Amino acid sequence: MNNTTKKKIILLYSGGLDTSVLLTWLQEHYQADVVTVTVDLGQAKDDFAAIKQKALSLGAAQAYVIDAKKEFAEQYLAPAIKANALYQGVYPLSTALGRPLLAKIAVDIAHQEKTNLIAHGCTGKGNDQVRLEISATAIDPQIQCIAPVREWNMGRDEEIAYASEHHIPIPVTADSPYSIDDNMWGKSTEGGIIEHPDQPIPQAEITRWITLPENAPNTPCEVTLHFQQGLPTALNGQGMDLVQLITELNTLAAAHGIGIIEHIEDRIVGIKVRDYYECPAATVLLLAHQKLQHYVSTIHENSFASIIQDKWAYLVYAGLWYEPLLQHLNAFITAANKKVTGDVTVKLYKGSATVISRTSPYALYDTHHATFMADHTLDQKDAVGFIKHWGLQTILAQQINQHNHHDHD
Repeated sequence: MNNTTKKKIILLYSGGLDTSVLLTWLQEHYQADVVTVTVDLGQAKDDFAAIKQKALSLGAAQAYVIDAKKEFAEQYLAPAIKANALYQGVYPLSTALGRPLLAKIAVDIAHQEKTNLIAHGCTGKGNDQVRLEISATAIDPQIQCIAPVREWNMGRDEEIAYASEHHIPIPVTADSPYSIDDNMWGKSTEGGIIEHPDQPIPQAEITRWITLPENAPNTPCEVTLHFQQGLPTALNGQGMDLVQLITELNTLAAAHGIGIIEHIEDRIVGIKVRDYYECPAATVLLLAHQKLQHYVSTIHENSFASIIQDKWAYLVYAGLWYEPLLQHLNAFITAANKKVTGDVTVKLYKGSATVISRTSPYALYDTHHATFMADHTLDQKDAVGFIKHWGLQTILAQQINQHNHHDHD
């Protein structure tokens, strides 16, 4: 088979265990030219030049490296901040938010390379296969997704053995079998002893971004974030774009032990897994945004927003970035954030992030109304009539219950 008749497969390539193994496997089993696509979403430690060279050395016909940090921050992380997005109230969706963008870029490269075949290294037990494949085919229904890890049915130990046999350099060993994914919004670590919830996670061994709280400075650090219509635009008085702000805040918060998350998570494929996340900037930004939004919104707006936020986070976690409902929720979230403007100061200290002050021109808090000191804004006598009306149905229901109970006696 000559090169003109070969299939061409676009491979989302991180340089990790799965994608390094399947780059060779695809060439062997599909007799195809493989074009790798590596996307920079703010992975702190990745050497993209080395990853590209490794792909080419393993036989890639071409190796793309795409800097998508700005798009990731502005088109994916920004709506997540506005939505206070936490899956199951805990996970900031760092990996989940990156997947639809990876799919979009892979489809763009597939069009450019005139092929409809996209491969990824996701397993059949995870969420990412769902996120990538639904997103890719939502953009272009002609796209066909290849998932070699589902086909070859190899465990991680077998993949490591395959890599050794084929002289493929990989970043894991049988003694360190962790699967790691990271971008500017967070780092996730799975596998190994993490899979055993009855065992403590060896934090000193696997924590890479964040200073463990017990080793963090003994002096607290205060950071002030300025929000404009729901998005952070300045850190400690210095205006920044979102990429720079998240990067700077990651460094600050991580130094003080902020953002370590251990979670027993319900995957959409029906299983529970234990995950270990490091999300310093995400932890601080979501906390600050939520507190500011609560400050400027009515009780009814806030209670409804909590329902919207949970649904938004679930849809993104479940791989439904292109679900029409998500776009409808975004319309509400955008409107609700128009008055989320102001400053929030957060104290960072040994693993805890605490909001200690906030200001906003849209604040619904009024000191004259709230104070227990003498003032004449509210006539306290008005409370008597309010209490009678507010509790009327509760009081009547209780009286009827008591009357019926006596009748049955």
